[in-house]
Amino acid sequence: MGNCLNQVKPSFSLDKNGSLFDLGDYQWNYSFENTTYGSLEDYSSLDSAAPCHSCNLLDDSSLPFFILSSVLGILASGAVLFGLLRPLFHWQLCPAWPFLAQIAVGSGLFSIVVPILAPGLNSSQSTILCHLGYWIWYSSAFAQALLIGCHACLGPKLGTGQIPGLTLGLTVGLWGVAALLGLPVTLAIDTTPGPCTLSYSRGLDALRSTHVVACFAIFSLLPLSLLGAKGLKRVLGRGPGPWIDILWVWFIFWWPHGVILGFDSLVRAKVLLLPTCLVQQILDLTLDLAEALAMLHCVATPLLLALFFHQATQSSFPSLPLSARRSSHLDNAGSKT
Repeated sequence: MGNCLNQVKPSFSLDKNGSLFDLGDYQWNYSFENTTYGSLEDYSSLDSAAPCHSCNLLDDSSLPFFILSSVLGILASGAVLFGLLRPLFHWQLCPAWPFLAQIAVGSGLFSIVVPILAPGLNSSQSTILCHLGYWIWYSSAFAQALLIGCHACLGPKLGTGQIPGLTLGLTVGLWGVAALLGLPVTLAIDTTPGPCTLSYSRGLDALRSTHVVACFAIFSLLPLSLLGAKGLKRVLGRGPGPWIDILWVWFIFWWPHGVILGFDSLVRAKVLLLPTCLVQQILDLTLDLAEALAMLHCVATPLLLALFFHQATQSSFPSLPLSARRSSHLDNAGSKT
């Protein structure tokens, strides 16, 4: 993915009068009157004045990564949904199955729109399709994070049977909030003819800042808040607190994206100033790596759901032999009579 091995050298030109240096987006006018200049062998001064070039990790060469993630994510999410919604599914074995099904739907939606945003697929992507892709991309991720957080809070009640299932109002509320949180990035991006890449329009800094705050809050602060609430309740002796399970691994894929996106936003707003060009290059590379890690969640999420369901059903299996023995006893008594 990406070609980061070849250093990008700034291009410059010297006109025939030796008076104009064109260095990328920068120009300097020099007067050589009464000045003797021998050669241009030393380019160090030009390199130091050049713009900071960062390699793009997710470029056209990363297309196989996008396609493979999409295909595996669609297949895995479809298999989990088929397992959860098949007619012979034993609903009573896993009271949290509505959460699992909706998380699988969110992962499947994310996997479907990955090819739309893949670089190198088409040079003339539809603007509407690109906006829709980014809206589904982030809305599905927000919905999964909110569902996992809601399950962490309601998990103990679900396990004891106090809540028989996920209500329609809670479902509509979570997905509605996720859809609203995905609107700022959809309205703020600027799509030009060519590949569907994320670039923000000028004058829409408020929408971009809202998107960054939403990502940082949902992907980074939410799991930390749940962990803090659990620790605080345990220290105060007021109950176990939020339920931590295998589904929390999901946040590992998105937590770096929220943190690094927030840091990058502070740098763009000039709240934080980077000392050298190398630091800026490292930040750009880290941002691409965080995005690639977040994309892999569509492959890992169905596996986490399957593992959670396996653990839930394993804990329910010990009660099955007793019921089976009772049923067998009643059948035998009926046959004797």
